[in-house]
Amino acid sequence: MKTKKSTVVYFVIVIIFLGGLLALFPNSKSAPPPDSILEQRSSAGEVALRETGITPSVLFKDADGKDIDISKQQGKVLFINFWATWCPPCIQEMPSINALRRHFSGKDIQFFMVDVDANFSRSEKFMRRNRYDLPVYIPAGEIPPEFLSGSIPTTVIIDKGGKVFGKHVGTADYMDPGIINLLDSLVNQ
Repeated sequence: MKTKKSTVVYFVIVIIFLGGLLALFPNSKSAPPPDSILEQRSSAGEVALRETGITPSVLFKDADGKDIDISKQQGKVLFINFWATWCPPCIQEMPSINALRRHFSGKDIQFFMVDVDANFSRSEKFMRRNRYDLPVYIPAGEIPPEFLSGSIPTTVIIDKGGKVFGKHVGTADYMDPGIINLLDSLVNQ
């Protein structure tokens, strides 16, 4: 009987403790963190991005060894995808990124496929083998956490004014009509 009573007391203490935690953090699951720049509405499957601020100076190197400063690319929408050849989610979204680039061919949008392993040889071989027409870049310096916080794939969208418009961590279908409409509106600004 004594063990049964102590078990009940233990459960009451645990419930009170958990109730206290819930009182301290009432909305921890319902709202994205304040620094989140991607809001996803799962019920409709829509993706909404919101503007976050001026683009920091970030350098990428192209296949010819030329450094490209992202902060100096104003006048075009920038689609920056951080990926690696060994990353299954990265590989999964590649066909939709390739189709997206074809869809926006000739428009004011520039694609940067940034190989986080900085291995041009391997990443360009991957692109050729899969018949992707995507330009490969490598980091030419530090990547700020506003762009890449450690998980790949990560995609960053920068508007024509040079402001980070949105960021998505994880795989996506970039031929989704919502994403195409969003990019169309940015390109046509």
